[in-house]
Amino acid sequence: MNQTVSTAPTATLPTGNGLRSDLAVIAEWIAPGTRVLDLGCGDGALLAHLAAARDVRGYGLELDLDNIAACVDRGVNVIQRDLDEGLADFDEGSFDYVVMSQALQVVHAPDRLLREMLRVGRAGIVTFPNFGHWSTRAQLALGGRMPRTRTLPSCWYNTQNIHLCTLRDFEALCAEQQLEILRRAVTDAAHRSRPGLRLWPNLRAEIGMYLLRRARRS
Repeated sequence: MNQTVSTAPTATLPTGNGLRSDLAVIAEWIAPGTRVLDLGCGDGALLAHLAAARDVRGYGLELDLDNIAACVDRGVNVIQRDLDEGLADFDEGSFDYVVMSQALQVVHAPDRLLREMLRVGRAGIVTFPNFGHWSTRAQLALGGRMPRTRTLPSCWYNTQNIHLCTLRDFEALCAEQQLEILRRAVTDAAHRSRPGLRLWPNLRAEIGMYLLRRARRS
């Protein structure tokens, strides 16, 4: 498996910057003065913060019109795009980082989009809910119903999540696609890192956060 995983120190959350805690973790992983593409950028909060605090040049892809308007209000460069359409309009190596936060499980072909992320970007940052958490296992095993948790609150019939996975599933996909895991953070639903989560993370973590690149040929 092509992995070089670093889990210590796991995400120390900045305070006072107005970012959602998961976006604050992502911001820590992005070097100053770089180029960033944010897939499903929402209201542009991450890109606006990176531009102001780290001199990052960024673009966002977003489908929702209200979020696009919010991006424009923040001065964020945004393109209306459905992620299922792919990234064919972007040249190889156009960005230093491509970010996809909490969208992996929503797209129709996550494996293909992951490949595209690492074609367009030198590194990728991906976050997603861990379907291997003990609470989802317990609800399936004991209740026999699709789980509803803090990170997966919707019912099975109205959820946008169509490709749920565990941490092990995602890491196996990275190995299949020859992607190197440079860094991993595992957190609870509030994106807090706790020492106990490092013990059996696939069972105890609610969210996985990964920094990736294409594996270098030896």
